[in-house]
Amino acid sequence: MTLNDIKKAVVEALEDIKAFDIEVIDVRKMTTVTSFIVIASANSIRQTKALAHNVCEKMKSMDVHINGVEGEKEGEWVLVDIDDVVIIS
Repeated sequence: MTLNDIKKAVVEALEDIKAFDIEVIDVRKMTTVTSFIVIASANSIRQTKALAHNVCEKMKSMDVHINGVEGEKEGEWVLVDIDDVVIIS
């Protein structure tokens, strides 16, 4: 599984739940913590939670390890950490 495969799958998972303003930012020259940050917007708390859930399910189906999920309980924002890709919605 390549980094580009993971990045593409993350964007597809976000698009499946109708995320908008999806931005993929290459941060490899700025930090060693991650390679890409993906930012997506949602219309509601419910949609934000659904975005995170769908990304997690897609990654699990691809056997990609998820380091953690933050903010899902409240749902105003959610961060999904997948090592080389961090997703914020």
